[in-house]
Amino acid sequence: MNHALLVTTAAVAALLLSGCGGSAAQTQSATSPATPSASPASLPAASGAATDTSAAPASQAAQSGPALCKAAGLTATTDSTGGGAAGSVYMKLIVTNSGTEPCLLKGYAGVSLTAGADGEPIGAAATRDDATPVTDVQLAPGQAGVATLRYTQAANYGDCTRTPAAGFRVYPPEDTASLFLAQPLDACSNTEINLLTIGAFQPK
Repeated sequence: MNHALLVTTAAVAALLLSGCGGSAAQTQSATSPATPSASPASLPAASGAATDTSAAPASQAAQSGPALCKAAGLTATTDSTGGGAAGSVYMKLIVTNSGTEPCLLKGYAGVSLTAGADGEPIGAAATRDDATPVTDVQLAPGQAGVATLRYTQAANYGDCTRTPAAGFRVYPPEDTASLFLAQPLDACSNTEINLLTIGAFQPK
């Protein structure tokens, strides 16, 4: 009787142990990390992640346009047929592209009276007349831009130390080289007297 009870007890214990083992196995299986479906190396690269930023956009290159006009590629003349008033002479300063490439003329020329082609400026340089707005003037070879240049007679100023000038020295905008225009005039060596005014270049 006791032997049968022991066998029965051992069988129940075995069943309980097998049930616990199965539960533990199920729990372990449920909590194990899932296997990745694909490794990071196999994933496609994000769109634009390897964009090359070293090259400038084509639109920027196209907008750069021609270089500024320089004295070496220009010729200059004046046209004083515009007349004058109250002791002043109004003339057109005409600058022509004598080079082989287009160039940009923008802003104000530097103008002064000078003793000669290689001479020093006499008196004050031209002051800017901002009545005409600054604009881009693109010059193809052979094309010209024009600015209004006003010369006031030196005789209008009683305190003017009159000095003969051989003509005008003209600096294109943002250039350190100059052009010489022969035109004998009286200048004032007094730098506080302004005989010249210059407007911004415009298309001719």
